[in-house]
Amino acid sequence: MSLNIKLLAMDCDGVMTDGGLFYHDDGSETRRFNVKDGAWIRIWSRQDLKTAIITGKVSDAVKKRADNLDVDYLYQKAHYKGRVFLQLLEDSGIPAEHIAFIGDDIIDLPVIQQVGFSVAVADAVEEVREAADWVTQAKGGQGAVQEVIRYLLKEMGLYEQAMERYLVQPDQV
Repeated sequence: MSLNIKLLAMDCDGVMTDGGLFYHDDGSETRRFNVKDGAWIRIWSRQDLKTAIITGKVSDAVKKRADNLDVDYLYQKAHYKGRVFLQLLEDSGIPAEHIAFIGDDIIDLPVIQQVGFSVAVADAVEEVREAADWVTQAKGGQGAVQEVIRYLLKEMGLYEQAMERYLVQPDQV
């Protein structure tokens, strides 16, 4: 399979987080994001590749995380992700075959069925794992996004270029 992915889209809860929510007495909720996933989202973006989050919930925390990572497209309250994906196609101008998507639950199936490369996290529901092109070893919120980005960069021949910034060369010591 030859991949030419220009945009990585992902669900949030259950992909960028472990899917757990903490509710506080004041009614607010808290999510826990994986720092390594965030670092790899930045590495992806530094290759002039785009990112998107498509999530069914509305959360200030998700907005702040997306802003912090310079995510190109954020869609919240996406109860019908297939429709929102069509909006992403229009907004980005990137054809579906050049988009990868990471999901974990039934609501993600309409996108998984339309993208060029679909991924389920290890703890995704059975239907999503069966429909996906690839399943991560890591669970959502536990490095699954990092795993996908590493895989895609390697498959697209961009991994070495992406790593140049981080690997110390002997003559630089």
